[in-house]
Amino acid sequence: MSADVRRVCVVITARPSYARVKSVMEAIRLHPDLELQLVVGASALLERYGPVVDVIRADGFEPDAVVYMVVEGENLVTTAKSTGMGVVELATIFDNLKPDIVVSVADRYETIATAISASYLNIPVAHLQGGEVTGSIDEKVRHAVTKLSNLHLVSNESARERVIRMGEDPSTVFVTGCPSIDLVARVLEDGQEDFDPFARYGGVGSPFEADSGYLVVMQHPVTTEYERALDEIRETLEAVAALGMRTFWFWPNVDAGSDGISKGIRHFRETREMPGTYFFKNLAPEDFLRLLDGASCLVGNSSVGIRESAYLGLPVVNIGTRQMGRDRAENVVDVDHDRGRIVEAVRGQVDHGRYGRSELYGDGRAGSRSADLLATEALRVEKRITY
Repeated sequence: MSADVRRVCVVITARPSYARVKSVMEAIRLHPDLELQLVVGASALLERYGPVVDVIRADGFEPDAVVYMVVEGENLVTTAKSTGMGVVELATIFDNLKPDIVVSVADRYETIATAISASYLNIPVAHLQGGEVTGSIDEKVRHAVTKLSNLHLVSNESARERVIRMGEDPSTVFVTGCPSIDLVARVLEDGQEDFDPFARYGGVGSPFEADSGYLVVMQHPVTTEYERALDEIRETLEAVAALGMRTFWFWPNVDAGSDGISKGIRHFRETREMPGTYFFKNLAPEDFLRLLDGASCLVGNSSVGIRESAYLGLPVVNIGTRQMGRDRAENVVDVDHDRGRIVEAVRGQVDHGRYGRSELYGDGRAGSRSADLLATEALRVEKRITY
């Protein structure tokens, strides 16, 4: 390998992380001055969350290392322990791979483990999606990763301003847009692929004609109120049942409280009729976006409602505090965990129909911008650490 080629190690640890960084990985692999290293770990390896590693391999990316770091339990204690295990395991992996720069994504506990491990090994950290405001502990983690990072590739100008206000050198903060918007732009340009999600991904429930006009539901636990996760998901379940619309429902992520949400969904399915409702663990990023593009409304508290849905113009009903404070476009209506208000908001959004496209989180060219910056800035930040 030429001394001028920089080794860029991307760490993927959860279902949303891959969509957030896929176009960057593609651009790194094609860049003449960069070599892609890939580490896949945590819930991205686990069957119960829909093994993302299988999707990654199907896209032609073979991990250079995998890291098992999730402590069973999905509560606050196991989250802290998983973070510690991630620091231990990733330190060994980075020592073996010897990357020139490590890429960490967003605000999860695995993200801060990545940043801590690399920082203590004097490896520069590039952080995607810093400077954003969100609810719960995620915002603290995101800002902590910002302070551990050397290169900041942010989604928009307001995020850049926040990173600089935290004391980061403005010359290290770049607005690239969110790489997940690249995938949305690609799907919209390619048009709807004729695919059968039931046949391709399995899942459970009552299959239906998935042409258009359905709901997509994604509700995750909020770590600062994880003990209320079961009660909160019951309100959403009752609301969706009352609406009586065809629905694709996705299982929650690995955060503290996910067991409560999963328990609520299973109990509801076992005791109530849910015709026209189908459950998935995970879809490939582009297929998930195709599913979103055909929906009438997205319901829940996923950041997909804030980011990708803004570019799609998809009506969103955001429930609760998980996305509190995050910059949002006009397509989002916020409600509390109250079945009546959820029903009213969804009906209003369905009646409204599509909103105009918003580029609040990017214009579809974040991947190439990010790769170019990794090529030009990696050496500069490496020298700043070393000398």
